[in-house]
Amino acid sequence: MATLKTTPHDGSVQDFLASIENDKRRQDCAQVIHMMYEITNAPPVMWGNSIIGFGQYHYVYASGREGDWFLTGLSPRKQSLTLYIMSGLDQQPDLLSRLGKFKTGKGCLYINKLEDIHLDILRQLITTSVQQLKTKYPG
Repeated sequence: MATLKTTPHDGSVQDFLASIENDKRRQDCAQVIHMMYEITNAPPVMWGNSIIGFGQYHYVYASGREGDWFLTGLSPRKQSLTLYIMSGLDQQPDLLSRLGKFKTGKGCLYINKLEDIHLDILRQLITTSVQQLKTKYPG
């Protein structure tokens, strides 16, 4: 079975944030990091070379594939701030309809800048996702 390439390590989140050239993106990251910390009560941890994850859960698929992943996280990509909503965005259509301006992938929320969205709705999205994962994967 293949091993995941993206795993947690002891790299410095602060050094990673300092390396972000765009000041606005760096400030937005700091704000989301603070929010995710408050929601998960878990410190930010580097996963791979460009993702900051919070908390962790162990999953096992019906196929037998299993692994560990973060409860929620973010990555400051060049085009947008990528937020990982691991329970799936399709689980929360009502909140998404009120969020503001964004794009989505399967479990990713792409935001150009935080001013484009309602932060209280983002907090609810992340909180609900984390609660769903903790219920589905206790322990």
